[in-house]
Amino acid sequence: MDAPLWIDTYAPELADLPQPEVRDRLQRTVGEPMNLLLQGPPGVGKTAAARAVARAVHEDPDADLIELNVADFFGRSKKEITNDPRFEGFLAGKSRMGKADMINHVLTESASHAPVSGEFKTILLDNAEAIREDFQQALRRVMEQHHRTTQFVFTTRQPTTLIAPIHSRCFPVPMRTPTTDETIARLEAICDAEDIAYDTDGLEFVASAADGDLREAILTAQTTVEQEGELTMQTAYETLGDIGDDEAIAAALTAARAGEFSDARGTLDDLLSDGGYDGKTLLTELLRVARSQSALDSDEIARLHKLAGAADHELSEGLGDKLHLMHLLTAWADGRTELRAMA
Repeated sequence: MDAPLWIDTYAPELADLPQPEVRDRLQRTVGEPMNLLLQGPPGVGKTAAARAVARAVHEDPDADLIELNVADFFGRSKKEITNDPRFEGFLAGKSRMGKADMINHVLTESASHAPVSGEFKTILLDNAEAIREDFQQALRRVMEQHHRTTQFVFTTRQPTTLIAPIHSRCFPVPMRTPTTDETIARLEAICDAEDIAYDTDGLEFVASAADGDLREAILTAQTTVEQEGELTMQTAYETLGDIGDDEAIAAALTAARAGEFSDARGTLDDLLSDGGYDGKTLLTELLRVARSQSALDSDEIARLHKLAGAADHELSEGLGDKLHLMHLLTAWADGRTELRAMA
């Protein structure tokens, strides 16, 4: 899509969050640096809700909201972290630091800097289920030290992966899967704002196909409108038949086989963060697409399936979908038949 994404253009304000219980719970936290734990399935609006809170509490949210996807750290090499423009100022002259020390340093420095406006700032840690336990212990100490001036907001689909001391320092905000009617209402509001022709059957078809993933529903609606000019039952049906990520998944497989792991990692990151996949679903799609590739012989496909069994177990542990999928592709590209234990 070349146009701005509707999920960004129509990001809800706090008063407009579609789940009343979430909206009311978050309204009670406005005005103080209360740590938050937003938990729920993929695509239900956890990140959008966290950003809405930041806009409600900060006069200058662009300056006082620090947003970090946990994959920015734990799925990347030291070199990639050091060269990230968001972290260069923190890590100048510290290239000899270990990766763990780099991460702790960035988080500590981010928390210690004074807010631009108001009395506190917000650090949003997206996909917090990927934070290793030893880093969680270090993060707990940062939270304790800067609790008066820094609000930490965690979003996760697997809250049980966070240690008890972090849980105890956060106000929990459970987010459920939106109903079909709630999704339809959101799509209708966006279509009205865009002055787009639509019918009720089209909205219902898109909402039902998304199966509770609001992000996916909005992206599908936008794709339909960009391709067909309207959102009706017929245009939605035709678009959903065309939508698929097979090409991107095949590109990740090809890149991994060629040793171009940075490209493969970037594709997986896009599919997990923007495509609405969770790790297990994307693993299934990787296997399906691999079986359809004429460039792969039966031995390669069989080896990928054997490795996928171990990767599926790792994904069940709930730590870093992208990291485990890259572990799978790297082992496969290296010609291995077993996954080695991850450090």
